[in-house]
Parts: sequence; structure tokens; C-alpha cells
Amino acid sequence: MNNFDITSLSSKGQIVIPNSIRKELGIETGTKLIIFTEGSNLLIKPVTKPNLEKFKKLIKESREFVKKNKIKSSDLKRIIKEVRNENRT
Repeated sequence: MNNFDITSLSSKGQIVIPNSIRKELGIETGTKLIIFTEGSNLLIKPVTKPNLEKFKKLIKESREFVKKNKIKSSDLKRIIKEVRNENRT
């Protein structure tokens, strides 16, 4: 992989991802991208559509875990809030 190219920023803040890189990554018109920053670095990643069957399996396993461990709805809400707050720092 480790392909690179040089592009420039337009007056509208747009960049062109070179064709060779788009082909390598399978990026097509309409592909959603997410941009991360760390210091002066940018990371642009395609947003991939989740696998629906894996998601359904995860939901089923989560429900079974909650039931088996007798976790209450109020506990789940608190845990979710704590994790979201941790990810903001």
C-alpha cells in the first residue's frame, strides 16, 4: 500500500484524492469519508457500511449478556453515559 501523491486545496476548501489512491482504496463518487486530526496531521478514511448480520449477532449477544447478568436499564444508561464522557477527553 503506502502510496502517496500531492494534491492542493481549492478556494472552497476542497481537495482531490488522486485517482491512483482512489482506485487502490476502492473509493468511488459518493463515498463518505471521515477526517481525523492529530496536531498538524490529517487522516482521511472511508466510512464503511457495517455488516448487518454481524450487527444483529452483536445485538443478540448483548441482550443475552444483559439478561444473564441481570443488568438493569438504569445501569446501562449510566454505563453508556460514562463511556461517552470518557471518549470526550
